[in-house]
Amino acid sequence: MSRTIYLLRHGQTEFNAERRMQGQCDSPLTELGEAQARAMGAALREELGNPADWQVLASPLGRAMQTARLVSAELGLPARHIRPEPRLIEVSFGEWEMQQVPVLHERYPELASLPDWYFNAPGCESFAAVSARIRHWLADESLPPRLIVVAHGLLGRILRGIYAGMHPDQLWQQDMPQDAFFRLQGGQITRIECMAEII
Repeated sequence: MSRTIYLLRHGQTEFNAERRMQGQCDSPLTELGEAQARAMGAALREELGNPADWQVLASPLGRAMQTARLVSAELGLPARHIRPEPRLIEVSFGEWEMQQVPVLHERYPELASLPDWYFNAPGCESFAAVSARIRHWLADESLPPRLIVVAHGLLGRILRGIYAGMHPDQLWQQDMPQDAFFRLQGGQITRIECMAEII
């Protein structure tokens, strides 16, 4: 089945602003994060035909659901249109969740040279496990052909890499923007910028 996926990362959260590892713990969107979510919704509105033809899926974590509600409001879709999808939850960072990234890198300076350093956390979900659930989701034939997905930074990076069959070096070079999102279609990935305005 030919499927088009718009892949969004949640807007900036309080932990993002504090440079803390979130993983499967949570924090709410900041004022900037809310503006980023609205900007993504407005940019999506320009991309889509009839938004009602698109299914909105979101990680069940609060920051993704909050972003999905703001995006849906911009699209004129009710919150009940959003479906939580557990397979899209962020990577678990084990004992490093809620820790500040600069502190971790000071404590473990060898991390700076590792592109996949996240997976060195004690008790962390393995890359193999994350990849397996992403592949399972991508291969799910019950999914509709038009999807708007609100997920997370690292999860989204890995998802894009698997989708496009990237070499690991290329996968880890991808960024994790909160001021842009991606269209996944026909095996290709297109980046779509959006400008957030705090009102």
